Amino acid sequence: MIHKYQQVSGVVPVLAEDEQPPFELFNAEGGAPLVITCDHASNRVPRSLNDLGLTPEALSRHIAWDIGCAALTRRLAVMLDAPAILGGFSRLVVDLNRHLNDPTSMPAVSDGTRIPGNEDLLHAHAAQRIEEIFLPYHNALAALLAEKRAECGVPAIISVHSFTPVWGRFERPWHIGVLWNRDDRVARPLIGALRRDESLCIGDNQPYHAREPVGYGMDVHAEGNGYPHALLEVRQDLLQCDAGVERWAGILHPALAEVLSDRSIYHHKVFDE
Repeated sequence: MIHKYQQVSGVVPVLAEDEQPPFELFNAEGGAPLVITCDHASNRVPRSLNDLGLTPEALSRHIAWDIGCAALTRRLAVMLDAPAILGGFSRLVVDLNRHLNDPTSMPAVSDGTRIPGNEDLLHAHAAQRIEEIFLPYHNALAALLAEKRAECGVPAIISVHSFTPVWGRFERPWHIGVLWNRDDRVARPLIGALRRDESLCIGDNQPYHAREPVGYGMDVHAEGNGYPHALLEVRQDLLQCDAGVERWAGILHPALAEVLSDRSIYHHKVFDE
């Protein structure tokens, strides 16, 4: 466990008793030595936070979630016979893939958009979001990995994300990026497998670099445990409809299945600090 759940004294809970949980476990009985994560699956905001002062249009944008990722994660989980864990609330409430000292953990501005509900956020209110949303998700993921380890030995982790096609004035050419930091056991062969299709533009640590900074999931759950892993970033315009999700599940499934069938990757890999 990362931390015991406890409410912050004197602060009204963020989540109502009848609100959805902070995470979803999908295909929990999947038998593969693999866990799929989807940190930014949802754009929901707890009712108590009044949509963080944002319009529905703003909450539909990439600033609030990774568009298309929840559907892609569920499809891959079924195809790969793997359990998946999906975040239940918007990354603007608390970003599940950021260290808590990162200023983008609960940003006051995201891609030029003010987030009124995060401005001048009191420490106690931020701590309550961490206790009710961030820690339960990561505790559940840690427990899921421990169960998988007990059942199958060292598991792999695949984290599913998506990225906006345009950042600033730059039109990003990549269809998908594979992100990795120090452990290339999954990333390098996966990039190689995807690049066999010459119609695809595959990014190696693009459009983001996994080392600047290392995301929370990769740092704590993957490298922290020495588990083989990779983070996928699919361009969002390719996942905006069911057909797009199905197409990309069809592209990713054989490539992932090939890489993850190599039993030599399933061991602890320890890195010197």
